[in-house]
Amino acid sequence: MTAKPTGMNDPEWLVCAREAMAIAQSGLAYETGMYDRERYEQLQSLAARMISLHVEETPARITRFFSAEQGYATPKIDVRVAVFDASHRLLMVREKADHDRWTLPGGWADVNLTASENALKELREESGYEGRIVKLAAAWDRARQGHPPDPFSALKLFYIAECTGGDARVSTETSGVGWFSREDIPQALSTGRVLPHEIALMFTHHDDPARPTDYD
Repeated sequence: MTAKPTGMNDPEWLVCAREAMAIAQSGLAYETGMYDRERYEQLQSLAARMISLHVEETPARITRFFSAEQGYATPKIDVRVAVFDASHRLLMVREKADHDRWTLPGGWADVNLTASENALKELREESGYEGRIVKLAAAWDRARQGHPPDPFSALKLFYIAECTGGDARVSTETSGVGWFSREDIPQALSTGRVLPHEIALMFTHHDDPARPTDYD
């Protein structure tokens, strides 16, 4: 027998634990009896124990962390926006939460806004600039792109945008704002948020507006 590939870059134990947590979360949302609830809570505790074997955290705290997620388990939505100026330079911000490493403006999508509205909101809040969305460049599963392992599954949406105004301004989340050519991208990237090959593809989409959206 040959092992079944996961198609993901995350370690097998995390993929299994994440799936078990998702089953438990969805089961608790729709359970119809006391015994069903007990079984799903047991599955949740088992998944927490699996994770605790690989991280410096107790199963109880891991369970509380995941218990904050309720309802049917779905991927989180992370939006990123690649803004280019008239000189074809890419806008990047320095993320305080990740040791002042560089990334594209973005973050978790907020409710009551479309994905593109979220992208422009993050752009304004993190950099001080305004923009106009040109296209959706990519819709990627985070685990399949090579990002560091994360407890939650996430869908990453990357938009291409033009700068329409504003001025560079740091925020409570950012410590720097800068424009970079293709050859000058900072090496100190916030890899939980963006990776070199993703940035390279943003330049490709900027150069070729007709290029279809990349996905999966």
